[in-house]
Amino acid sequence: MNAKIERVSKDIQKTKEKINEFQTKLRELEKQKTELENLEIVDAVRGMDISLTDLADLLKAAKTGGATSGQLGPKSAVAAQTEKEEIEE
Repeated sequence: MNAKIERVSKDIQKTKEKINEFQTKLRELEKQKTELENLEIVDAVRGMDISLTDLADLLKAAKTGGATSGQLGPKSAVAAQTEKEEIEE
């Protein structure tokens, strides 16, 4: 085989090996990121004083768009009045 062709073939093989290494590293980093995000979510949920039933209800409401404000209780009179004024404008 021509020397140039052999050199290019070796470079191709080395590049393919590096690509495989980087793909493996990428998968590992993505897995690590997901695990860290999950730990953050678990810590946040554990920090809330809420029952599992209430948590499930809250998540369902958030999924359907029923809990967009992040407020768990009723709106205060000031917040309700401010919202009413904004709507009227």
